[in-house]
Amino acid sequence: MDEIKAPVRPKGRAGRPGHQKPRDRAAAALLGVALVGALVAVALGTYGRSHQPTGRPLALVIGFTGMAPMKAWLATAGVLLGVGQLLSAAWMWGRLPVRREAPHFLAQAHRWCGSLAFVLTLPVAYHCLWSLGFATESPRTLLHSVFGCAFYGVFASKMLALRTKRLPGWLLPVAGGLLFALLVGAWATASLWYFTQPGVPLR
Repeated sequence: MDEIKAPVRPKGRAGRPGHQKPRDRAAAALLGVALVGALVAVALGTYGRSHQPTGRPLALVIGFTGMAPMKAWLATAGVLLGVGQLLSAAWMWGRLPVRREAPHFLAQAHRWCGSLAFVLTLPVAYHCLWSLGFATESPRTLLHSVFGCAFYGVFASKMLALRTKRLPGWLLPVAGGLLFALLVGAWATASLWYFTQPGVPLR
């Protein structure tokens, strides 16, 4: 009788035991990036909620006499830089109704706008958490707190995504758009409210 041979395992990477398909690796990377952002947002919210608010600024940026105007104007400057970054990204991706190609320096300007906008938000976020805490006294303050914590969570995910391979191409534009929307939301529920109601403490 002829000897019965065992089926031959197909050669190649796909036939190796424990090999993970590209789609599975992309899903795992996407899940990891999202998880990091969620942990950052929750950690900030937890600290702001559990920390006893001091009600006073730790330090004021030169040129400001109070915490409220400092936060309002720095956040406004961050939003304006965010608008510049959004427009520069749309131009580089060919989403603006202009025929001229984006200049070479625009990519560098895009990165600098984003970096400077982030730096300007740091004193604002620090004083929000340290001086005022995670506020829930009204729908406005609750939304502001959620927007602020989520902003830094999405920022962490976006920065990690820039250095992670095998992620879907739509992730960075979506993360950038969400990041800008959260920044505007946090600004509208605090800085804009402060500008339209003079004399009211910013919270």
